[in-house]
Amino acid sequence: MSTDTTASVSTHILDTSVGRPAGGVAVRLSARLGRQAAWQELGGSATDADGRCKDLPALPEGTTHVRLDFEVEPYFLKKKAEAQQDAPAHRDSGAVFFPEVAITFAVTAGEHYHVPLLLNPFGYSVYRGS
Repeated sequence: MSTDTTASVSTHILDTSVGRPAGGVAVRLSARLGRQAAWQELGGSATDADGRCKDLPALPEGTTHVRLDFEVEPYFLKKKAEAQQDAPAHRDSGAVFFPEVAITFAVTAGEHYHVPLLLNPFGYSVYRGS
């Protein structure tokens, strides 16, 4: 039985449209201490070249719910601009279908939660990893 009083969280992003990590995506971490409590933004980080966010803030004691906010629009706009340099005839409106992704989940003290984001321009999925 664990004696830790808080849960911990980590994440990474894989861009499934190219089969590679999504680097440079801003990630914000928020927590609340119960279903009716207000969200408290704890801070954030950005994914590294391997798509991992290694320095998310620690969760406060008593955290019951966590929210990860991924700002994916700048990543997709940069990726689109790089692709259009190679094929300018294939320009489109520049709109990003999912400009951000918010993932909310419940946590239990003493547990670690690794929550990967599998991302593509028109969809995403998440799961509890290890």
